[in-house]
Amino acid sequence: MTDYQLEKWIWTEADFEDMGWHDARIHGIAFLGEDFEVMLDIDYILQWIDPGPNETYYKFWIVPATLVFHNVHDLKIDLEPFAGIEIQDVHKSDPQRPKNAEYVDRDTEWQWTIETHEGEISLKSVGYTQYLRKEPILSQQSSLDLNVRGGISFSRVREIL
Repeated sequence: MTDYQLEKWIWTEADFEDMGWHDARIHGIAFLGEDFEVMLDIDYILQWIDPGPNETYYKFWIVPATLVFHNVHDLKIDLEPFAGIEIQDVHKSDPQRPKNAEYVDRDTEWQWTIETHEGEISLKSVGYTQYLRKEPILSQQSSLDLNVRGGISFSRVREIL
């Protein structure tokens, strides 16, 4: 199997229709109150690979990523994690003008809902930036071991090897 060719290292809400977070593991959540940001440390699944002949299980191209929501308010978290938190789907709805549009230099904010198998995270935000932090890793699991992914991180910088 050849290496995965990344389209780009940084993604935003403009790419929303091309992105999917199904089964992405959330390793950590951080809040930057002074910047009105919520950050998620996730394992982003770039591609699911169907089982080959005489194989039973999928393989996955995965990359550790930092997902940052900007100008966040009305944050609600209702989770009951047991063995971790995995995203089921991400939805955006209810576009409207931000109350502080002039300050943030953005004319639309959305209601974002992050459905997980363990509950829900919802927030209002003008959008997000997702930073891929490492080269993609081919895995037989849908999430990465902490040692493989480099621990928990909210870095917005790509690791160069």
